[in-house]
Amino acid sequence: MATIDQQFVEYIVKTLVNNPEKVAVERKIDEKGVLLSLTVDPADVGRVIGKRGVTAQAIRVLLRALGTKQDARYNLKIVNTDEEGNEVKSEKPVEVKKEDEEVEDVEEVEDENDEEEEEQTSELAEKTRAELADLDDLDI
Repeated sequence: MATIDQQFVEYIVKTLVNNPEKVAVERKIDEKGVLLSLTVDPADVGRVIGKRGVTAQAIRVLLRALGTKQDARYNLKIVNTDEEGNEVKSEKPVEVKKEDEEVEDVEEVEDENDEEEEEQTSELAEKTRAELADLDDLDI
């Protein structure tokens, strides 16, 4: 029989995924509290995690609220499985360098993008300030 916390997570996740019949929540109690391991169809993992982990974080926040009511500490682990149902250990992707080709560091590219965005934002801010100053000069 599923406990209230398992039913809670199952209900939320089943509404998000395309294959609700493959949603499973396993419950373990350890020294840190209650660990809920969520397994979904491999095609639905992205839906459960969401962009930048926002959906998974929202589920964890709701679990924390439930834990406050139940006087328990909940942790949610999203288990990534392959097509056969075997757990996949996620590793940091390794960049392969081809001969005579430089591989840019991902962080450097992100930093460059951030700098471009800041420049565009500051240009827009300056333009807006100039327009507001022009409006202040008008005698209306």
